[in-house]
Amino acid sequence: MSISVLDALRPAKKPALLGLVVVVGLFVGAWVHGKYFSDRSPIQPIEFSHRIHATDNEIPCQHCHIYADRTPVAGVPSVSKCMGCHNSVPSVRESPEILKLATYWENREPIPWIKVYDVPDYVHFTHKRHIKAGLACQECHGPVETMDRITRVASMRMPWCVDCHTERNVEHGRDCWTCHK
Repeated sequence: MSISVLDALRPAKKPALLGLVVVVGLFVGAWVHGKYFSDRSPIQPIEFSHRIHATDNEIPCQHCHIYADRTPVAGVPSVSKCMGCHNSVPSVRESPEILKLATYWENREPIPWIKVYDVPDYVHFTHKRHIKAGLACQECHGPVETMDRITRVASMRMPWCVDCHTERNVEHGRDCWTCHK
């Protein structure tokens, strides 16, 4: 009596099909999570539009991110800085987002912004050096001035940074790569 290969594989048919469905499901789930639920573009407590501020009103990045050229962090504007402008713009005072801003101001609370770009604490990064080297904010953060909601466009991981330093022939970047390959 001989058994064909197809007959011998018949018991493995259901588990193989189930395994394929699981693998496809994992890939689809990862894609959906990355596209719709990751922190690449978190919903902020106030829907702040960089397009309106930076493009329409031509406010330069460092007007609000005042520490970028002096410290490791760029900083976010204080509620008082925001209200300084929005108190004098009567046409937008009643918008829902400005009313949220006014509530933070009246309650003397900072706006609990959710970081879009963050590096681990052990990473020594400074905005100051990059600004002084002449890099535009858009080189790392993308076309922020066109974004209604900030979306992370770069990984900010070691290989990404080292590639940039290598392309620009920055000695420090190549030194990092010797240990962090």
